[in-house]
Amino acid sequence: MVDITTADGVVRGLRRRRIAQWRSIPFAAPPVGDLRFRAPQPVESWSGVRMATEYGFAAMQQRDGARIGPRGPQPTSEDCLTLNVTAPLAPATAPRPVMVFIHGGGYVLGTSALRLYSGARLALRGDVIVVSFNYRLGAFGYVDFSEFSTATRPFESNLGLRDQVAALRWVQRNIAAFGGDPNNVTIFGESAGAHAVVSLLATPAAAGLFHRGIAQSAPADWSLTAEEARIFARRCVENLGVDNIDATSGEAAEALTSAGANDIRKAADRAIADVLWRQPGSFPAAPVVDGDFLPMDPIDAIAAGRAHAVPLIIGTNRDEATLFKRWDRSLPTTPGQLHVALSRCGDADLEKRVVAAYPGYPSRRAAVRMGGDFVFWRPTVEVLEGHSRHAPTYAYRLDYAPRAVQLAGFGATHAFDLIPVFGGVDSAIGRGLTVAGGYRDFLAVQREFQDNWLSFARKGEPLPSWPQYTEQRRSTRIIDSPARVEVDPDRAKRLAWHGVRVPALV
Repeated sequence: MVDITTADGVVRGLRRRRIAQWRSIPFAAPPVGDLRFRAPQPVESWSGVRMATEYGFAAMQQRDGARIGPRGPQPTSEDCLTLNVTAPLAPATAPRPVMVFIHGGGYVLGTSALRLYSGARLALRGDVIVVSFNYRLGAFGYVDFSEFSTATRPFESNLGLRDQVAALRWVQRNIAAFGGDPNNVTIFGESAGAHAVVSLLATPAAAGLFHRGIAQSAPADWSLTAEEARIFARRCVENLGVDNIDATSGEAAEALTSAGANDIRKAADRAIADVLWRQPGSFPAAPVVDGDFLPMDPIDAIAAGRAHAVPLIIGTNRDEATLFKRWDRSLPTTPGQLHVALSRCGDADLEKRVVAAYPGYPSRRAAVRMGGDFVFWRPTVEVLEGHSRHAPTYAYRLDYAPRAVQLAGFGATHAFDLIPVFGGVDSAIGRGLTVAGGYRDFLAVQREFQDNWLSFARKGEPLPSWPQYTEQRRSTRIIDSPARVEVDPDRAKRLAWHGVRVPALV
């Protein structure tokens, strides 16, 4: 056991071989009762020793979304605002760099308790502190019910984003006690977690809370306008069974306060599913540009130099959408879905221009590649262009996949990068993926990721073999076996997508 005194009280963690781990430390008060749909509030201090050896609750979500292993899913609850710390046990001569991971899951699924996210291998290899945390999801974190506030029952916007800021504030107050350096914090996230990194760049309240960012497969233009968020929130309230959704009636506020958590979750999930069915590629559970906590659309803020000018790594995987084609219909991966998505973007020539950039379209392979580029790579290029004007910026693309993964039709699919980033190649899952060969190459890819991620976390730049991205040259690290640098890869596709944004919700 390892006891640490935080600003809120003593926490007791576990010794596990060469690391110490503390699980489910609260970083904010439980957002329950009158705190439901409110900004995160301070933790109430405790006396004595708080056990931090077991995971608590995941955020509210569908049961299978919080699956963490063969034993089944983690229990869910509104009382979910906790974080985890992993640190090497070996003495350090100086405070260690801190890497804070933000999990993905479309802002509706996921948990920091996934074993891979503990970061044990990453912490040991890089001599860093790894932090992961939960934040409110779905209806409780990413639907803006503020229109329905009353004098006695206020609701705030951007609750999931506010939770992330609260977790980073906890890191600033407490990480030194765990041996970490609060002046050297890198945030990194994948998928929705990568979108969170991009959003935090544009969040004024996050100023000074982190010093570099890594965004892996960010659907970077998911943010909603205030009007889009209002329309979607009304659909959720209607699904909750409220007859009079006029904000002045108070009926919606009463329902949102008194309804069961699962009833609210299901109402929002139905509204989300309806949008995804009608508007593939548009996602309604996302941060809202409320003019307050998130003053500007993150991509616009980055381009205008109004985001935090910290060093940034951002990139995508070559075959992002193959995972969604197989199991999830939320991305446009068929010609029909792509036609709907592209025809709503407001550019009459867009579909013709984009189709011409994907040889073989409308073949299945070309359509799936186009859908992945539409959601992930297209907005990533916008972030690269904008951020590189104001701060050091580095682009990458993961191309590598072991033979078995290629034969299964996935390639370098969405979330595949998490395995090498967290050091999972030499685990059971990594060896299982290389049964048809490629283990040594996969290990080389893992070294490529970790060496660069750790160099970036330590000193704000990857290894010298990875040049900065500029609009003039567009140097991109292609993570493969072997890795290489390409200048302006897929230029024709980049030009075809230029200026396109996710269409508005209707």
